[in-house]
Amino acid sequence: MSTLEINDLHVTVDTEDGAKEILKGVTLTIKDGETHAIMGPNGSGKSTLAYSIAGHPKYTITGGTVTLDGEDVLAMSVDERAKAGLFLAMQYPVEVPGVSVANFLRTAKTALDGEAPKLRTWVKDVNGALEKMNLDPAFSSRSVNEGFSGGEKKRHEIAQMDLLDPKVALLDEIDSGLDIDALKVVSEGINRFTEREGKGVLLITHYTRILRYVKPDFVHVFVNGKIAEEGGPELADQLEAEGYDKYVKADQQELV
Repeated sequence: MSTLEINDLHVTVDTEDGAKEILKGVTLTIKDGETHAIMGPNGSGKSTLAYSIAGHPKYTITGGTVTLDGEDVLAMSVDERAKAGLFLAMQYPVEVPGVSVANFLRTAKTALDGEAPKLRTWVKDVNGALEKMNLDPAFSSRSVNEGFSGGEKKRHEIAQMDLLDPKVALLDEIDSGLDIDALKVVSEGINRFTEREGKGVLLITHYTRILRYVKPDFVHVFVNGKIAEEGGPELADQLEAEGYDKYVKADQQELV
């Protein structure tokens, strides 16, 4: 059983004009077996939530708590959060020249497990994970994300998730920049992960397109650093038809 609990989270980011509050009291619980979709307009704080949970130094937690199975996530270093079972798939994966995909994955797995995976079975596991993502086995000898297409970067993120096997996966706009074929492959990878026992997913997206393939249990609408609406998968259909306009207007009226 795994549970990620976010309670009244407030987060700021430094700007030229001083600290700016991005998250203004977010409360959300992700239990194992649940997929939560976070949707909302640009600049509403969706990605800030994922990066804050993962421990990005750009963001300052000014209030609230985040726990994973009762353990204080905010007291952990970034690597400790990964070892505890958190995984972040980035919207813009960074290039790491000179570090091969194979070495990167094996180093990460060793750090998480406390011991190196057996080489023979590990090579087979890596090739299998890449193949499921429609990536050639030769891909493992390339430098991480260097010269990868947008679709290859996103498929590589899902292959990492498959191999590192976290408790909770935070997927930040994993669908951005994907054509329909790559979207289906990525979605299938997410669905395989959610079928494993004890897994939770936080899926951040602008568009309902990926939710045709990855069915969320819960949908949360983010506006101006807060959750403006919550519901089941039917809420995504409503957003597809109506957009975010009524939530943005309601938030603006609150500020008046």
